[in-house]
Amino acid sequence: MTFVQPVILCGGSGTRLWPLSRQAYPKQFARILGAESLFQASARRMSGREGDLAFRAPMVLTNADFRFVVTEQLAAAGIDPGPVLIEPESRNTAPAILAAALHALETDPEAILLVSPSDHVIPDAAAFRAAVARGLSAVAEGALVTFGIAPDRPETGYGYLGLAAPATGPDPVPLARFVEKPAAEAAERMLAEGGYLWNAGIFLFAARDLLAACERHAPGLVPPVRAAVAGARSDLGFLRLEPEAWRGAEPVSIDYAVMEKVERISVVPYGGEWSDLGSWDAVMREGAPDAEGNVTSGPAVALDCTGTLLRAEDADQVLVGLGLENIMAVALPDAVLVADLSRAQEVKRVIGVLQAGGQRQATAFPMDHRPWGHFRTLAYSDRFQVKEIVVKPGAALSLQSHHHRSEHWIVVRGTARVTVDDSVRLISENESVYIPLGAVHRLENPGKLPMVLIEVQTGAYLGEDDIVRYEDLYARS
Repeated sequence: MTFVQPVILCGGSGTRLWPLSRQAYPKQFARILGAESLFQASARRMSGREGDLAFRAPMVLTNADFRFVVTEQLAAAGIDPGPVLIEPESRNTAPAILAAALHALETDPEAILLVSPSDHVIPDAAAFRAAVARGLSAVAEGALVTFGIAPDRPETGYGYLGLAAPATGPDPVPLARFVEKPAAEAAERMLAEGGYLWNAGIFLFAARDLLAACERHAPGLVPPVRAAVAGARSDLGFLRLEPEAWRGAEPVSIDYAVMEKVERISVVPYGGEWSDLGSWDAVMREGAPDAEGNVTSGPAVALDCTGTLLRAEDADQVLVGLGLENIMAVALPDAVLVADLSRAQEVKRVIGVLQAGGQRQATAFPMDHRPWGHFRTLAYSDRFQVKEIVVKPGAALSLQSHHHRSEHWIVVRGTARVTVDDSVRLISENESVYIPLGAVHRLENPGKLPMVLIEVQTGAYLGEDDIVRYEDLYARS
């Protein structure tokens, strides 16, 4: 039996799927296709066994904001997490993958890693695991292995892998060169010539071989990442990489730093369905079109439309398209995108425009996920804000105070235990409590079901950074 350690990279922002994917809650955690998130589907795909191949519990690299989302979604999928490494800041894929390799080598000098993004769509999990198993022979010979997808169109949104020999079957073949995302003419030429596969950005290698490749081709990367791993500290079951050392690592992709330079790299051709779901036209291709080529999701209706994507994310919001052609319309409660499908790769431009205009929708999500539950804003003005707050059973918010706002809490479901200065009492459904400006307070759910309350904030400043924390179960500063 050969054991493989999955490594899931879970820090991207998915800007081309705005407004569904935003910095505060990127696409890998969203249920874009089916009942599971892309992250959950990725973890499930790299679990269990396939013949003589067995997967260990997944190692995840993410940032502090998503650490509880990661463990919560793994638990919901019934998957036991392996190590969860917290990156102090984003430094691209090369430092992250090297950190995973160094951490794995601390306990297993023979560790084999399967590194994958967390937001790809690969419906046939068994076929993918079989492809991984086929790559192990090349790994045993000291090669770094990547996976290539048979192209079915001249795609300009993917990088390509130029093969050194024809792929006559599913077994690994040598790689001749990496090709950056091409212009349309070059993509058409490569498709016609053959001998090129899409670069899936998934890698299989022995951890020691990746370390050796970094020491040879990216030697400046090794000392800061090694120091960040050596200085990592445990925090509520997570492993926080040492921030000062991590900051010294060059932000560079694994392709540019290592893969494009190594002598021994092999490609496993993968013939099954795959998508990086990197744009709304990719989402449309994964959907089930009607007779006119329209794809709808949620409460959306297409009337006299052709080749159009209509997606509504709120059950109380109906999206109707009338007489549209080649249009994508994505509606969330706080933002709506309407564009020609041919401009799908340009959606990330929207974020820059919104940020320049000070629009919070550029990065903030209408539902804010926290380790204790979530909240969403129902109404907002310069002097008041109304929120719906949902607290998980047994969970508690931090003991805190505010400099600039007071709050009114009305429990609408369940029972809340409320601390206000020296007073602690239970608040039941249809009861309320007032939190004066500056009062030290805490909200807890002592029950076995989610507790829901409506919070009304009033004051001169209503930002989430107006919090002084005195105690916190989740070790937030």
